[in-house]
Amino acid sequence: MPFNIMTLSRVDMPVSQAEGLKILERDQYCCRYCGLDGKASFENALVMSVDFVVPRAHKGKKDPANLVACCRPCNTIKGTKVYKNFEEARKFVLAQREELRRSWEAQHARRAAKSALA
Repeated sequence: MPFNIMTLSRVDMPVSQAEGLKILERDQYCCRYCGLDGKASFENALVMSVDFVVPRAHKGKKDPANLVACCRPCNTIKGTKVYKNFEEARKFVLAQREELRRSWEAQHARRAAKSALA
């Protein structure tokens, strides 16, 4: 079992490729947070991974009940924060994605407006 130097504690091993494929198949290659369909395109498939609902950094176990299919953007947004349950984590991730989307759209709308005036 590896050692987390930040928390000075042991953490569960990463998910093996075979274990990850089982989780992705169980969840039908769909991100459990945002619903991205990993089978819809090659690009979607490239961003699929497996997430520890309770992060390894917080002693999350490599148990199928603690593992979900997840796209990398949602995994990054979720981070290593601990949530009361999966639904709370999902709610946080979706709210953050929406905030990022609004910010991105506003920024690009401003650029488009400046280009139209030029």
